[in-house]
Amino acid sequence: MEFKNTLIMKVLFISSGNSVNGISPIITNQGESLKKNGISISFFTIRGKGLVGYLKSIWSIRKKIKNEKFDIVHAHYSFSGFAAALAGAKPLVVSLMGSDVKANWYRRFIVKVVNSLFWTSTIVKSDDMKKAICIKKALVIPNGVDCNKFYPINKEEALNHTMWDKNKRHILFAANSDRYVKNFKLAKRAFELINKPNIELHSLRNIKNKYMPFYINAADVVLLTSLWEGSPNVIKESMACNRPIVSTDVGDVNHVLNGLDGCYVTSFNEEKIMQKILLALEFPEIQGINRIKQLELDSNTIAKKLITHYLTLKKNS
Repeated sequence: MEFKNTLIMKVLFISSGNSVNGISPIITNQGESLKKNGISISFFTIRGKGLVGYLKSIWSIRKKIKNEKFDIVHAHYSFSGFAAALAGAKPLVVSLMGSDVKANWYRRFIVKVVNSLFWTSTIVKSDDMKKAICIKKALVIPNGVDCNKFYPINKEEALNHTMWDKNKRHILFAANSDRYVKNFKLAKRAFELINKPNIELHSLRNIKNKYMPFYINAADVVLLTSLWEGSPNVIKESMACNRPIVSTDVGDVNHVLNGLDGCYVTSFNEEKIMQKILLALEFPEIQGINRIKQLELDSNTIAKKLITHYLTLKKNS
């Protein structure tokens, strides 16, 4: 189904804007992919942390919805969904991103109640998330990867941008090491077991999304040791760059990496992770981009799935 070059509808994206770089690049990239397919996207970012910060945004959201008359309001993360619902947004699509589902049981309970009372549609990023949240009508639509941004880059060029030592091998822990859920302590313990001076471990802090392709392509192995995830985009981005991967079994990682040479899904055991890293280092590259296309995880295909869903909601509203 082709949507390009036709203005189909107006959609309002609501999300947090509290990160160092403002709106999450995952949400920005999804909005951009929808724009390329004829959707008018406006962004409303919520400033202020915690439930109080979101509640303070309700009046501003209500005013924006009333003045601009959107066909669809799409909130990202549960707190954004709560605020949008209280602002009277309809039809309201809410994307749960991972932490909403993997958090405490009472937050999952609140999500289920608000979903049944106020949300028109709920999207989760993996079958694992749908099973955890127990919302039968939830749609599984993962975030797509922009293959025009994430693709194999010459290793030397990538190393020039990262300024990593060209005479060493590099493991990329592609997350902020301070975030508890990313479980950097486990990654560090596994790395220390390797005990080879020609191998370095890198973590990321406040790297702009436009530079991420260089860091991923500069890595000999991309490492994910998270305690939980929904559908981690860094895994799909690394696949699109054909980089070897080692990951704990979280979210949909096992599904997307299953049988892909040079990629390993393992347990939360530092020795096993170390062993898988050493195996992954033997692969100069993987056939990840082919798997992305096979599973239809590119951002353009995901955008079309979202638009089809939007159109159904608009027709029935």
